[in-house]
Amino acid sequence: MKKLAMVLLTVVLVVACSKEGARKEGDRPIRIGFSAASDDFMLERWNRDIKVFTSEATELGAEVILAKSPGDALSQIPQIQYLLDKNIDVLVVIPQDMELLASVLKKAMDWGIPVLAYDRPIMGIPITGYVSFDNRQVGRLLAGALLKKVPAGDYLIVNGSVRDNNSYELNRGMHDVLDPSISSGKIRIVEEIWLNLWSFDEAREKIGSVLETNQHVDAIFGANDQIADAAIRLLSERRLAGKVAVVGQDADLVSCQHVVEGTQLMTVYKPLPLLARRAAKIAVEMTHGELPEPDQYIDNRSGSYIPYYVEIPIAVYKEQMDSTIIKDGFHAREDVYRNIERQN
Repeated sequence: MKKLAMVLLTVVLVVACSKEGARKEGDRPIRIGFSAASDDFMLERWNRDIKVFTSEATELGAEVILAKSPGDALSQIPQIQYLLDKNIDVLVVIPQDMELLASVLKKAMDWGIPVLAYDRPIMGIPITGYVSFDNRQVGRLLAGALLKKVPAGDYLIVNGSVRDNNSYELNRGMHDVLDPSISSGKIRIVEEIWLNLWSFDEAREKIGSVLETNQHVDAIFGANDQIADAAIRLLSERRLAGKVAVVGQDADLVSCQHVVEGTQLMTVYKPLPLLARRAAKIAVEMTHGELPEPDQYIDNRSGSYIPYYVEIPIAVYKEQMDSTIIKDGFHAREDVYRNIERQN
């Protein structure tokens, strides 16, 4: 009940901030239900996504009813049902679990409500569309950075959540790059870890266990920056930060600081405003019975191929920080270089 109350409170607040007259029957704007449930809402990226999506949807004349909670996967089912009861025209979903939502989403589609998966795919049901970054390419970029820096040595692989299909795409991309060197014996995988959730604490615990028994690690593949940060903190305790190559994705502020300080090799930057704005436009077009031409189609194990709208990730090393992340206003320069300027 407490989790459900949190969801409902969020919905009420968002609706209260909508334009005057938005609830007039017969004269209301397009109503987008946005269901966001994640174990990692402390990550700064989700707040950015939702803010940009809502702003773009509003500019297009739509109203966004947001239901957000950090609850477990099952809490998202009543959350989505609540949105369906609010007479929405389209449903956008950041799924907590890639498979558990099939029944409630089938109800939405049976009611004629298009469903757009945001950032993470939904498996087992032929949803209307999916918008995300090229996650397999993210894995290739991360692995490619490590391979260039450490062409031979001992690697620790830390994958993301087993509940998120993006984790498997990242893993496939990573193996696309590393497998030839693994087969030749140049690279030895000390251990390959899978997390139950996208969790800093879980990553720190599992990486710590590996480092206790394997003193020599040359490179650490972190499936995101939260994992990379956990690894770097553990390495710092052992006076190894900067000596072991570490990568991650999302361009979190702390990881951008790590990159310019030299304790993280690179981060993969995903220009979130591009993704969020595109998703808002696609959602609005869906309500008109239109579907923009997708970049490609994916098999989501539903028996149908799903339209997939893809944005391209960018590898950012120390040398590219100013020309990408800072230039785009994703982070302020004074924040990224804060620790370096204090030392000077």
